[in-house]
Amino acid sequence: MDYLDRLESESIYAIREAYTKIDNIAVLWSMGKDSTALLYLIRKAFFGEVPFPVIHIDTGFKFKEIYEFREKMVKEWNLNLIVAENREAKVKGVSASGGKFQCCNSLKTEALKQLIKERGFKAIYLGIRRDEHGIRAKERVFSPRGEDFIWDYLNQPPELWQQHSESIAKNEHIRVHPLLGFSELDVWKYIKREHIPVVSLYFAKAGRRYRSIGCECCCSSFESKATSLNKIIKELNKTNTSERSGRAQDKEDSDNMQKLRSLGYM
Repeated sequence: MDYLDRLESESIYAIREAYTKIDNIAVLWSMGKDSTALLYLIRKAFFGEVPFPVIHIDTGFKFKEIYEFREKMVKEWNLNLIVAENREAKVKGVSASGGKFQCCNSLKTEALKQLIKERGFKAIYLGIRRDEHGIRAKERVFSPRGEDFIWDYLNQPPELWQQHSESIAKNEHIRVHPLLGFSELDVWKYIKREHIPVVSLYFAKAGRRYRSIGCECCCSSFESKATSLNKIIKELNKTNTSERSGRAQDKEDSDNMQKLRSLGYM
């Protein structure tokens, strides 16, 4: 068993453990490489099926390539897609022009909160990784959220010997993070090995590509010659630039991510 096999095995264990022990579960899918790799792992865990809803938090500001990829993969993987949005915020015209923090909190965090309350989900799978951002390094694989959705990052349950705490109080839910042990490079190597489809924005076009994708208004491309998976992997082996350096919400305030995640952000 090589290290990718080990990471895959640990992820599938967490996926099955959550599904077995927690009722009314769903997975968040942003169409980014990590959440798509997570969907692939879920399909592998359940023999080609995703036996619960797939949620896309739609701000209305995503790249057209993301929407095209969503429609393509929903058909190919036979996904039960739920598109969630904060309609009230959209009617009010909330956008990044009024501040990245407010935009993310209103159009993403609040939209997710509304959906969880409406559907009564008790657990949500997310494709986050510890190496992606400092605040995410504090996470657990099974991470409880209180009745008000706040993440108490100073009081996380211990996870020794892969023993996860799945106890949930009334009106609480758990965020399940099967990819925490992966690095960015691991994800790309796994995508290459398993032939997992990804959005075309990750590959260089006219000398530029995106390393992290989300809302078009908040993502910046960078100079790159990486037009294939092999070239992306080679490029990452040499870079010292952080993965989210092109994400505006991370630049606006050094602790924006911690503030957002404490409020229930992904």
